[in-house]
Amino acid sequence: MSAIAVIFNLNGEPVTAGDLGRLSDKLAHRGTDKGGAIADGPIGFVHRMHFTTPESINENLPRRSHNRSLMITCDARLDNIGELQRELGLRSDGSGNLTESGVLLAAYEKWGAECAERLLGDFVFVIWDRNEKRLFAARDQLGVKHFYYYHKPEKLFAVASEIKALFELKPIKKTLDEDHMADYLAGSTDDKESTFFKGIRRLPACSSLVVDKNGLTVQEYWKPATNELKLGSAASYQTAFREKLIDAVIPRLRSAYPVGSFLSGGLDSSAIVAIAAPHILKRSGAPLETFSAVFPSISKIDDRIEETEFMESVVEQTGCNANFIALDDEDPLRDLQQIIRIADDPVGAPNVYLDLEIYRAAASRGVRVLLSGTDGDSTVGHGYEDFARLAFRGNYFRLMRDAVALSKNMPRRTHSVKRSVWHRGIKKTIPDGMINAWRSLRRRSPEDVQPSPVVFPLNFESIKPEIRDQFDLQNRIQKLQNVNLPVDIPFAESHWRGLTSGHFSFMLEQLEKISACFGIEPRYPFFDRKLIEFCIALPPGQRVYKGWTRSIFRHSMKGILPEKVRWRTDKSDLGAAIKINFLKFGERHIVDAIEKNGSILEKYLDMDVLRKAFEDYRRDPLKRDAEVLLLLSSVYLSNWLSDAGFA
Repeated sequence: MSAIAVIFNLNGEPVTAGDLGRLSDKLAHRGTDKGGAIADGPIGFVHRMHFTTPESINENLPRRSHNRSLMITCDARLDNIGELQRELGLRSDGSGNLTESGVLLAAYEKWGAECAERLLGDFVFVIWDRNEKRLFAARDQLGVKHFYYYHKPEKLFAVASEIKALFELKPIKKTLDEDHMADYLAGSTDDKESTFFKGIRRLPACSSLVVDKNGLTVQEYWKPATNELKLGSAASYQTAFREKLIDAVIPRLRSAYPVGSFLSGGLDSSAIVAIAAPHILKRSGAPLETFSAVFPSISKIDDRIEETEFMESVVEQTGCNANFIALDDEDPLRDLQQIIRIADDPVGAPNVYLDLEIYRAAASRGVRVLLSGTDGDSTVGHGYEDFARLAFRGNYFRLMRDAVALSKNMPRRTHSVKRSVWHRGIKKTIPDGMINAWRSLRRRSPEDVQPSPVVFPLNFESIKPEIRDQFDLQNRIQKLQNVNLPVDIPFAESHWRGLTSGHFSFMLEQLEKISACFGIEPRYPFFDRKLIEFCIALPPGQRVYKGWTRSIFRHSMKGILPEKVRWRTDKSDLGAAIKINFLKFGERHIVDAIEKNGSILEKYLDMDVLRKAFEDYRRDPLKRDAEVLLLLSSVYLSNWLSDAGFA
């Protein structure tokens, strides 16, 4: 975790030290260990360093290549740095070529724009190629690292790790992008490039950017192969998965400082802790620090929050140093103003305050790297799609066998044999026209084969009709969904597109900026490219093997995870804690947003819908998920619009 910034005066004017200094100062919180800036005529690079890896301590950024034809600034951790050094023939010569920036420069010199597809890890970097008069930038395949940019043709191109720094440049004005705000109101994150500010864009995950005499070009530089994996036996797949997960965790332990990990008691975070703990102990002689949110009192109201027994079983088996952070009486909006200023936008995630408290606790323990189990569910998958894939192949015996086993192993309404065999399986193979003809014969109304693209109906309903019409909002959301996740594409491609969706970019960017204020670099083993390539290539039947969802994960963790964690069939729900504490501490914020400062929101929202949502929530808070999401997003938006000067 560091900071980068770039100024490229396209009109040829020299970059001033004053502009570089203001950018650096605005990003100082992201890197207090070291800083630097280089101006080269119309080009200026800035870097603020926060040490994490051993290599980062030897970095001096920005820097030039040995022949001074290239200049780089970056925020990068390359997990295949050793492999790249060997392939590029790099040796330690005192020039810093064994650091991330040295490897990136050598990779660009050898492969040019194709270098990005050869990199594994989390990275953003910008390289100025003086000979070609070209600026080249790239973002990692999953979008863990990020930057924002501004482009005015023939005038200015600028980059910064956070939007707030860009406003230090006089040509860049703070203007609200109402299209993006309309998306926020509807709960849509499908636009992977826009921001709340006109003219300021995000580079999408797995994309590169070029600025040269032809203007600005953004393109996707890599996508995984979609060939199905064929290993023979279920045991072979399980062994291979375990190896891939270990290979995803171990490189992310590379740190010159203490490493910690989230621990929730679920499969994902528990597996990461169980793999990481012995390596940390062997390397440092000290146990891995784990950080867990607990709710001793609230869990008595809703036992779905109670995870302590699972956490403790992992801690006992691994010998970690457990840090339990009690959040029973934590106000979800206590740090509201701080959060919106850090994030540069109204935050969408309702549980962001929990992450903030974890980061705060980790920083107090001297931790600079924090592992997270986000988002193992999406990478590995539960396996429900496998029923349709088996049906398409005509493998009805396996389909029925797994459906019956699932209903016995994990009994619940959604795991009934009928739902698995028919609704998730065979029905998916039958054309919609035939389904509707059959329903007509049975005197039932045809099914809606064009479901609404709106994911959060109450949020959408709360938007004033004239605002929906002004932005053609439903069609806009549908078009973005069609671009990001078109229908009738192979399962493997659909899986990959889901992982590189705007949802994850939005979430990762917010969490990264908040963690940066505490000097914490989050690392996500389940967003490892090699692990994802393996998971999307799995044939049907490996995720629901013998009637267990996420079966390949469960079976592969034999001897690594405690049995009570490996075979647990429930999942924690922290929503109850948020709903209870939001009402307990946040009522005044809701009242202020609706009544006292209602004029800020009434331009966009139907205040009667908002008031009704508030009353419904007050009557039965634990059953009002949609209402809580609407109210939280409205409170954040009201405060952000006011703070940003748009009210």
